[in-house]
Order: sequence, then C-alpha cells, then structure tokens
Amino acid sequence: MGQEPRTLPPSPNWYCARCSDAVPGGLFGFAARTSVFLVRVGPGAGAIPGTPPFRVTGELVGHTERVSGFTFSHHPGQYNLCATSSDDGTVKIWDVETKAVVAEHALHQHTISALHWSPRVKDLIVSGDEKGVVFCYWLNRNDSQHLFVEPRTIFCLTCSPHHEDLVAIGYKDGIVVIIDISKKGEVIHRLRGHDDEIHSIAWCPLPGEDCLPINQEENSEPELPNGKVIAQTPVTKGCYLATGSKDQTIRIWSCSRGRGVMTLKLPFLKRRGGVDPTVKERLWLTLHWPRDQPTQLVSSCFGGELLLWDLTQSWRRKYTLFSASAEGQNHSRIVFNLCPLQTEDDKQLLLSTSMDRDVKCWDMASLECCWTLPSLGGFAYSLAFSPVDTGCLAIGVGDGMIRVWNTISIKNNYDVKNFWQGVKSKVTALCWHPTKEGCLAFGTDDGKVGLYDTYSNKPPQISSTYHKKTVYSLAWGPPIPSLSLGGEGDRPSLTLYSCGGEGLVLQHNPWKLNGEAFDINKLIRDTNSIKYKLPVHTEISWKADGKIMALGNEDGSIEIFQVPNLKLICTIQQHHKLVNTISWHHEHSSQPELSYLMASGSNNAIIYVHNLKAVIESNPESPVTITEPYRTLSGHTAKITSLAWSPHHDGRLVSASYDGTAQVWDALQEEPLCNFRGHRGRLLCVAWSPLDPDCIYSGADDFCVYKWLASMQEHSRPPQGKKSIELEKKRLSQPKPKPKKKKKLTSRVSVKQELYDGNEEESIRESAGPAENGSVSEQEGEEEAREPELPCGVASVVSREPVICPPLSLGLEKPKVIVNNKVTLLKKEPPKDKPEALVIKKRKARSMLPLSTSLDHRSKEELHQDCLVLATAKHFKELNEDVSADLEERFHLGLFTDRATLYRMMEVEGKGHLENGHPELYHQLMLWKGDLKGVLQTAADRGELTDNLVAMAPVAGYHVWLWAVEAFAKQLCFQEQYVKAASHLLSIHKVYEAVELLKSHHFYREAIAVAKARLRPEDPILKDLYLSWGAILEKDGHYAVAAKCYLGAASAYDAAKVLAKKGDAASLKTAAELASIVGENELSATLALRCAQELLLARNWVGAQEALQLHESLKGQRLVFCLHELLSKHWEERQLSEGESASSSYNTWSTGSAGPLPERVTAVWKSAFGLDTPEQYQAALQQLQTIKYPSATNNTPFKQLLLHICHDLTLAVLSQQVAAWDKAVEALLRAVVRSYDSGNFTVMQEVHSAFLPEGCDHLRDKLGDHQSPATPAFKSLEAFFIYGRLYEFWWSLSRPCPESSVWVKAAHRRTTSVEQSQQLDDAGSEETDTQAPQPEPSKPPELDMRLTEESKRMLNTCKELFSEKHASFQNSQRTVAEVQETLAEMIRRHQKSQFCRPTANGPDKNDPEHEAEQPLPSPQSLGKEEKNEPLSLPELTKRLTEANERIAKFPESVKTWPFPDVLECCLVLLHIGSQCPGSVTQEMQQQAQELLQKYGSTKVYQRHCQTFCT
Repeated sequence: MGQEPRTLPPSPNWYCARCSDAVPGGLFGFAARTSVFLVRVGPGAGAIPGTPPFRVTGELVGHTERVSGFTFSHHPGQYNLCATSSDDGTVKIWDVETKAVVAEHALHQHTISALHWSPRVKDLIVSGDEKGVVFCYWLNRNDSQHLFVEPRTIFCLTCSPHHEDLVAIGYKDGIVVIIDISKKGEVIHRLRGHDDEIHSIAWCPLPGEDCLPINQEENSEPELPNGKVIAQTPVTKGCYLATGSKDQTIRIWSCSRGRGVMTLKLPFLKRRGGVDPTVKERLWLTLHWPRDQPTQLVSSCFGGELLLWDLTQSWRRKYTLFSASAEGQNHSRIVFNLCPLQTEDDKQLLLSTSMDRDVKCWDMASLECCWTLPSLGGFAYSLAFSPVDTGCLAIGVGDGMIRVWNTISIKNNYDVKNFWQGVKSKVTALCWHPTKEGCLAFGTDDGKVGLYDTYSNKPPQISSTYHKKTVYSLAWGPPIPSLSLGGEGDRPSLTLYSCGGEGLVLQHNPWKLNGEAFDINKLIRDTNSIKYKLPVHTEISWKADGKIMALGNEDGSIEIFQVPNLKLICTIQQHHKLVNTISWHHEHSSQPELSYLMASGSNNAIIYVHNLKAVIESNPESPVTITEPYRTLSGHTAKITSLAWSPHHDGRLVSASYDGTAQVWDALQEEPLCNFRGHRGRLLCVAWSPLDPDCIYSGADDFCVYKWLASMQEHSRPPQGKKSIELEKKRLSQPKPKPKKKKKLTSRVSVKQELYDGNEEESIRESAGPAENGSVSEQEGEEEAREPELPCGVASVVSREPVICPPLSLGLEKPKVIVNNKVTLLKKEPPKDKPEALVIKKRKARSMLPLSTSLDHRSKEELHQDCLVLATAKHFKELNEDVSADLEERFHLGLFTDRATLYRMMEVEGKGHLENGHPELYHQLMLWKGDLKGVLQTAADRGELTDNLVAMAPVAGYHVWLWAVEAFAKQLCFQEQYVKAASHLLSIHKVYEAVELLKSHHFYREAIAVAKARLRPEDPILKDLYLSWGAILEKDGHYAVAAKCYLGAASAYDAAKVLAKKGDAASLKTAAELASIVGENELSATLALRCAQELLLARNWVGAQEALQLHESLKGQRLVFCLHELLSKHWEERQLSEGESASSSYNTWSTGSAGPLPERVTAVWKSAFGLDTPEQYQAALQQLQTIKYPSATNNTPFKQLLLHICHDLTLAVLSQQVAAWDKAVEALLRAVVRSYDSGNFTVMQEVHSAFLPEGCDHLRDKLGDHQSPATPAFKSLEAFFIYGRLYEFWWSLSRPCPESSVWVKAAHRRTTSVEQSQQLDDAGSEETDTQAPQPEPSKPPELDMRLTEESKRMLNTCKELFSEKHASFQNSQRTVAEVQETLAEMIRRHQKSQFCRPTANGPDKNDPEHEAEQPLPSPQSLGKEEKNEPLSLPELTKRLTEANERIAKFPESVKTWPFPDVLECCLVLLHIGSQCPGSVTQEMQQQAQELLQKYGSTKVYQRHCQTFCT
C-alpha cells in the first residue's frame, strides 16, 4: 500500500482520430472531456517498485469544450511542447512542464476534426475542420495559411515524416488526398478506394518503396487516375501510406504510383461470448506503423483486439493477435487511438485508448499488455469502502458502471473491476453489507435498488420495488416490524433501507428482493400516532449499534427514531435547507461517548455536529426538539454533499462540498485542518481510507476520483474571498452551460444519443451491454453534464433539493458538453452574460381574474383594510353608506360576499378583458355566470365566435345552436376559412349550402367528397361539380385529373378528348384505350392513329404498330406504316435517312430478306398481317382510298411528307396485287408528284429506284390499250422518270471525274432538300444564271464513248418531255401567277401610301390611276420593262382573264396529272448539248429552241431564251 496520491481520470474522448500522443522519454497525454491528462511512463514515473511504472502527473486545463485533437511536438529539444484542438474553435499550444498555454489561434469557423504537429517542421501545426478547411500555423512566426482542398468533412490528417510539404488528409466519404502545402494545397494524389470514413492515416517510417516486396502485378486494384499527372519529382517519389477506414479495410498506397498496392480486410475473430450477427458491429480502424519494423503494421479490429499484420505476406492475410495467450487482457470495445512510446530504458511500448474506458500499455517485443489505467465516463457519485474486505473501494459512476478498486493490491495500483450488468443507469448510491463478504447494494438515478455479489460473475438481484425518482442513499439496518417480513425466525439479521428522491424510505428484504418493499412511513405514523403530513425524507443513516435511525428531510429537519417500532425521540431543527448527508461517529473511539456524535450537511454550507447521548439515554416519552448544535463547522461556500468520520482518529471529519474542495476538520475543536483543491468540479462524495490515517478518496462531477494525503495539502481551510474567486475561475474554464438546443451531431457519431431527462451523457438505457463487453452498452457520449439538476446549481443527484431555483451564476454549474459526441457549432458565438437555464420557462397561463388578483397584491395596509371591510359586510345585515361605497370600490371582495357583488366583479373583469383584447376570457366569465345566449349574441356581433362557444351552444337550446353555427360559418367565411365553415354547415345538415360554399371558393375536391358522401348518387349537383372542376383543370393543363372528373360525371368521350389534348404519344395511347373501353370506337381509332403518327416521328415503329393494333379499322394504316418502316430501313442501310438511326425501334420483320422492295413489302404483309387473298387486298384498298391527304409544298415537314408518300405507295402496291394497274399508276404518280412538289429530288429518285427499277415499260405493257383512262397519268409518270434520269445524266457530266451511275446517285444523295427546292421549279434557268462557262470535264476517251452511247439511249426517250400542250398549259399558269404577283404588289403599295398620307405633303394620291403610274415589273415584253412603262389595272385584269380562258380550254387529262416543267427540260438539254457537242441531235435542239421561243415569254425564262435562241 503506497503512500502516494493517485488519480482515476476521466475516459479518453471517443471518435477522435488523434486525441492521444506520446513522446520519447516516457510522457503520454490523452484528451478527456475538456482537458488533457498527462501520464509519466517508465522508470521516471516514480512508481513504487513492483507496481506498473506509470503515474498520472497532471492536467492541461483551458479549453471550454471537448478536446478533439492532441499532438506532441516530436522534435528533440521541444518534447515539452504539445498542441490541442477543441470544439470551442481554438487550437492551443502548451508547455507540459508549466502546464500553461504558450500560444493559441481561433482561425477555424467550424468544428475542428483533425490535428497534427509536423514531424519535419519544428513549429508547424496543421489542423482541419468539418467543412474541409485546413489551416497551417507556424508557431515561431505566429503566421498561418488557409487551404481549402475539398468541400468534404475531414476526419484525419497526418503530415509526412519524410517531406516537409506533404500532408495526407482522410475524409468522411472515404477519399484520401495528399496535398503540397507549399503550392497552396495543390492535390498531388487523390487516392480512391475506400467508401466510408477514414479513421487513421499512417506514413511508412522508411522513405522509398523498397521496404515492402510488392510487385507491380501483384495488386488487384485497377490503375486509378488520381488527380493531376505529375512528373516523378523527388518530392512525390517513393513512400508508402497506410489508411484505415470504417469500410473494414486497410489499404497501402504507393506515392510514386499514386494508387493502391495492397488491401487488407479485417478478420472476424471468434471472441468469447460471440458476436450477435443482427447487431451491426461498430468499428473504428486505427493504425500504427512501427518505426523499427516497416514490414509490420498494427491495427485495431472489430471488438477491441489489436492485430500485428505481416506486410511481407499480404496475399495470405497474415496477422498476429496481441495478447493471444492471456484471455481478458484485450480491450473489450473498439479502440480509438494507438501511440508508440519509447521509455528512458529504451523499451518500445504502444498505448491504446478504447470505448471500454481503459488505457492499455503494450510491450511491442512480446505483444503482451503491461498495464491498464481504468477511467471514468461519468460523475463519481458515490464512494464506499468494504467493512469486510479491507481496502476494497466501490465507486458509483454516472456511466452506468460500478467500479470496485482494490486499493491495497501490491502488484497493481489500479486493480479495478467493472460491474455493468443490470445497472443501465447512473449509479448514485452504494452501501456494503456490514458483515457479508462481497455483498454490495447499489441505487441508480432511475430509482432501481439492487444487490451485487462482487465475487461472482452473476448479474445483480434487483428489488421489484422501484423508487419513483433517484435513489439518494442506502443503509443496512436491523429489520423493523412489517407485515411482509413474517415471523422472527425467517427474518434476515439486516435489511436494506433506501431513500429516494420522491421522499420515501423503503425497507427491502435482501432474501426476497422480488417481494414488495415496505414504506417505513406507515410504521412511523402508527407508532407515533401522527395525523399531519410526514416530511419528505432525503437521507437515512443508522447508528453503528443498529438501535437508532436518523432521517434527514427536505425542510432541513433531522428526526431520530428508536428501534424496534421507530418511536420518534427527537427532532433537530438546525438546517433550514434540504439535508444531503448524515454521518454517525464510529464506535471504537477511546471515548465511548463520541459514538453519539452525528454530523450533518445540507444545501447550505454549514456542517452541524450534534451530541445525542443525553436524549437517547433519557428515552423521553414525547419527542424532544433540539435547536442548538454541539459543534458548528463553517468555512465551505457551497452546499455539503458528503461527510465521513476518520476511523483512525477521534472526532476528525472530512467533508465534500459544491465549492470544489474537500475539508478535514477537528470537529471537537471546530478547527479546519487541511483543504484539498485538486478537483475541477463540484465534489459529490468522500471516503476515508480504512487503512491509512492520512489517506482520503474523493469523487466529483469532473469524472475523477482522487486519492490524496491530508498531510500534503498546503491549504488548511476552504477558499474564501479572492482564493474562492480563483477556484471559481479554474472551474469556469470548464465548458459553459449552453441552452438546451438540439445540437447537430457530426458525422462521426451515428448513434442514438438518449439524453434522458437531461442525463449525464451516456445512453445507458440503450441495452444491457452485449455479452462480450466488459462495460455498459454503447454509451456514446461521455458527458454527464446534462443532468436536470446540476446545471442549475441545485439538487444534484446527490444533493436533494427540488429543481426550482435559477442557477448560481458562478460557473459552478456542470457544463453541458457532449464530450464524446462531436457537436457542431457552425459559428463561434460570443459568450452570453445571462445564465441560460431560465430560457426554457413554461409560459404562465393568463389569469381569468387579473384585476381582482392585482388588488390582492397591494400593500399590507390595504389588505388589512380589505379584511375589516369584508368582516363588516359579512357581519351586519344592514350596511351603512360608507361600507357600501367601500364595497363598490373594492369590487374584488365580491368573491367573498354575495352573488350580486360577484356579478358586479365579473362585469368589471369582463370589461377589462375586452379592453385588453382578450374576448375569449370575457366569454368564459359570462359562461361562469350562466348567460350563454348573451355570450353567443355578443360574440357573433363582434365576429368573435369560437369553436368552444359554438360547442357549448346546445346548452341554450336547439334553435340557439342552429343560429350559432350559421353565424359562425359566416364569420369563418369572412376569415377565409371556407372548409371549416362548410364542416360547421354540415353539422346542422345544410349539405347543399356547404357544397355550394366549397364550390364557389374553388374547393372542388372537398366539395365532391362532401357531395358524394352525403347526397344521392344521381343528384345533378354531383355531375355539375365534376364538370365544373374538369373544365377548370383542363384550362390549367391538368389533363389527367380533368379526365378523371369527366369519367366521374359519366362523360367518357370528353375524358378521352381531354387526355388526348397534350398530344404526346403516351397521352394519345391512354386516350385511345380509354375510348375503346367505353365503346367510342371511332374516336378511339382516330386517337390510335394520331398516337401511331407521333411514335412514327420518333422512329418508334414497334410502338406505332402496337397503337394501330387497337382497332381493326386501322388495318390499312398498319400496312402503310409497315411499308414506311421497310422503306426507312432500306434507306438506312444505304445511309439515306435523315434521322438518327441509333434511336430507331424496328420490328423484327423489317430486317432480313433481300430483293425488290415491292416484293419484300408483300411478303411481310403476308407473314405479319395475314394478307393473302385478293379479297383481303381489296378490303384494305377500299379502307385506304377514303383517306385523302393535301398536296405537298416546299414547307411540308419531311417526316409528314414521307408518311403521305408511303400512303400512296401502299395504294400502288395494293392496286398491283388486285391487278388494278390504272389505279397503281395513279398512286405511283401521286407519290412522285408529292416529292416533286416538296422540292425533294432525292426522295423522288429513290421512289423511282425502289418501285420503277427498270423504268416504266412493264406498266405500259400492263395498261396495254393506248385509250386506257390511265394513259395520261402513265405519260406523266414516264415523263417524271425521264426527267430524273435527265438530271442525273447532266450532273454526271458536271463532275470532274464521273465514274458510274452509282457515283452519280451518291452525288444526288448528298443534295439536300433545301438545294432541291431551290433548283427544281427552274433548275435549268438557275444553273445558267451565273452566265459562267461550265467547266469542261476532262474525260478519258473510252468514257466519252460510254457517255455517247448512254446519251443516245437517254436522249431518244427525252422526246417524251417535249409535250407542246403541256408547255402551253404551264406557260398560261406562269402568266396567271405573275399577274397575281403584280396585283398583290400594287395593293401593297396602295396600302402603304394610304398609311403614309397623314405625314406626306405631296400630291393627292387618292386615285388608283395615279397609283398605277408607278413603274411595275411587266409580265409582257422585255422592251416595256426596260422603258419602265407602267401597266394599268384594266390591262392586268384583261391578261388574267385571257390566261384563265386559255387554261379552261385544255383537256382534263392535262390539268389533272402534273407534268415536269417542259421549258426547264429544254434548257437542260441545250446545256448538255453545249457541254458535250454531238450528244444531242440537231433535231432535238431545234425542237427545244422552238418551244423556248414560243413559250418563254414569262419573266422566269426570258434571259435564258436570249442565251440559247439568239
């Protein structure tokens, strides 16, 4: 048993990547709550020989919130410097020798999450925060640099030990980056591979990449493009980096390659107790790369084990388990930090911190645990030494665990066992059985009382009777008579007494804890015949001989009872505040009378000692009251929480107080002996060592238990005055209380934080702790600062006072800080002056009788006068005038006199309420009077009816109620609460009015719901609602809902129409299906066709065919679409299509078969649509013939044009199948003319090549007779065919090297439809417009021959184009067109002159003759036009008439079937003749020139006629 102080420190903070560190020589530091604890390790620790060589040596105090990072300077000569980061937003640099802050900065605006002191740069400290901001701070020059690398949450960062500018940063989402701080944080590598939080980053201790035998090929990871590609500079070359992540993997990265080279997956180890597969294992993966063993890596694992990985055999996943032989040496929960330490005697140690609240030290040589430092995760509420097992100290802690510390262990200073099973809450009271070994009673803050056998591993026995509030104290005492305990024989010799926060003391039978406990108040009441209310008990203490029991009460009194029946012998009225602690002097004193001394402490700071010898021995009949103490011990400045007599001295007492100190007194002399000031919080418990007279243990709300020696204290009394203020300052450096806001938990804690009734921090209730754990279930937080009582400076769990008063604003309150849970403060808030515990006050309800109340709070004289007036009024029946006047003035006395006066009082109060704008209170007062009708009338007039008033209206009668509801509905309408108004109208069965109200304010949905629920289905109102709502929805573009409305109104046709309104394929298809369902077949067919056309535009032939399948009547259209698809596919194969073929959706039958297109079409029709017999073809033909499409123009969209052409081609193929050749010719001609009219030469030629590959001869044969009615149509078709061939031939001459007709076709294929539209109507003329000589093609002689022969064949057929009647007809049409154009121009000018007249000062331009004098282009002779001779309106009209008459005389066949422009063909032939002399016969040239001279009078052809005809 060593004579030296010891500390049981708070637990190291959880979920921090680096909050512990160590330096060579043996100094280790870890962050715990708001400070850092320093531990000296090794020979220099000064430990007693034989015990583990370490000692807690001090604390760095200064942060006000949780410390999140801690790092030493690892530079020789400045091992005494370290840095901390905290949730208070600051980074502080400390000197551990003086324990003072050397420098600090508050650069971060967000919660700091990572910190490291550069191992290469002596004065560089790098920190990162949750928003991704990194600060580099140079201590010596007090300079900093801000880097914003990535907008992600930083989890850890580590500076390179080899390159002073490189820093590796790990993020919450699994990204790791290496940055160069000399280049403004430029990313050197971005390492991707992890997919969850990065918990730890370790650089390989050796530079270069030769230390690990990793082949390029060996790694299984793909090459990753990481950030920028950079040159292999010495800076980035060669170093390994290890990262540990929550994704359960460790990855080794190569810095020269910028990618992963090895991945280690954590193994699931078979642990004792096993793992519950349903519970997702919480994991923190921290790493340490040993400096002297670069091929090995230490990592944490799932349940707290540590693994030593062999990196030379990565493919085998080879690792060694730490402490594999000794069971129970490992941590039982996840490990957060690992730090290496080299002691003075050169031992290589590794220190680990864990969620199990132990700090362990490992010998790296043997991988065994050298020693363990236990710690506390909550307030130390209670201390108790075992009277049997000497030196065994039980500690009740707020983290839900009981610690039993064997303080006399020779081998281990910190021989501590943890008991957590069945506790699940803060342990607030402990008491050992006086004689039974290992029997420990405990009480918790949720009212539980239990018994532990500390020698076994069994869970505790729990009493079935719980206190309603916190258990304040426990005591073993003799059994007292009660029904539950039975006869004398089977009684235990001692029973357990517990006192709870609700003020009851219960007696528990330790043999039958499942039986009901006995409330001793019953016995006290019976024995002492007490009728009045018993006081609220807050403390119980038995005198050591078991004959006398003392109860401390909330009112400050102490009652002394005698066994066996608890006869009250004495009451001590000394304290006037809640009694916290009572302690009887021990029995083995040299002066026996001292055993009658009883010390007590309460919520005021004075300790009283009473000597009860006289009272107890005299055994008075009736209770004695004592008001004078035997001794008074004053000196503390705050409440007393615990007292303990020294078992080694006479009359020596130690006290623990909220003033932060423990005081030893000589009670007999009333003299303070020594004062202990080591705690940083309010003391909660104190115990004197049973073995060492100089040794005392104390526990406080700073999560510490200190063992201290009375003789070593430099102060003799508690701090007063200035010293007290200093101590306050010391405690104030603890976190400030915050208002209870919901705080945003950061990333790193994904747990249920149950701060039940403001608890200390840990969610102990979460579960009983998994079987493999040696600690309470995942208590996350570590903070007890959230008790309801402590922050207010009152009623701590140990000090028993109701929670009412505001806080002592001395900073003595326990700060509310979540120590282990990251708390995000987005901005640093300036400190607030006011204590903020008052913020959450409940709002007081407004008084119903405020005037009367205020009159009852006047001066004492006025109140006395009230009494006299009231007495007079009550006593005398006849009142004189003075008294009546007094009563009038003092209206509030109506409460105590008669009803009339009361009514007057209510009237005055009611007026007051109305004036102050509280009509509802006025209404309540009137209701109290019983004037309900009046209240309703007044409220209705003022528009102040409420739900409550209307609900009470039936009391005044049915008619009043009806009237009130209607009035309320009107009022609600004024307030625009229409739905509520309608509900009230429904309550009086005014359904139509309610529906109309809703409808008129556009609450259609609600109106329909009401009407449907309350009216007959056939009621016309319902249909009207549907139609009105449908119309509005349709107008607003909500077509689907509108369609539902029309369906609701049984108007299915409208529903289909409105659905189709949007016009997209999906809507049209739905509309078609809907129409089909309801039997609107015609509409359905129309919509299905529209849908198919829409899908066709999107090149979705499959969808189009599906849409057309809906109706038999669309069979013909299916054939058209099929041909369209085959044609498109045919063109796509030849790269002709204009659309993007990639997005096309073809049917399966569109691919495959070769052969001429018409044959492929009929084959598919037969296979896919079952078209086989002539009858079927005839039916399809009839179906399609009824559909007429308008003729094409230059502006017809290509896709529409194509559909119309396919329609005509389908008719042609069907006609051929039924041998109606005349119809086939007409249909083919229509298809060709459409492409001609739209200016799309390419399509025209493609139709020719697909459907007339061999020319028109076979059709001539089929038609046979020249007198066939289809002959004119055939002539036109043939003319168009020749016209196309003519152009192809001519263009082939214009190319530098015409190779073949296929090449020519390719050239045409590239001609856009826009060019075509410019060329076709007057293609020849435009070609020569330029008047430039055509380039003479350089032709090889044999090519010339071929061309000549081809020209003969071609040009013979071209005679067919020289149709004089068509030339004449076309000339007349051109004349009409030009005259119309001239007339239009005249009208435009006339309108312009009319518009300009008001501003023109010129001659009167009214008459049309004048208008006609303006020079106009003349459609007649060139000469006139050159002379600008005007044309008159009559002359133009005459020409128009003549031309129209000429047109009328032409036969119908010429007018019906279009023909290529004859003059255009003449010009093309003459061009060919000029380009290729001899190719066109003289006769044909002559014929062409004649036609041009005869019919080329119109403006279009005049210039060209001059060229060729002069």
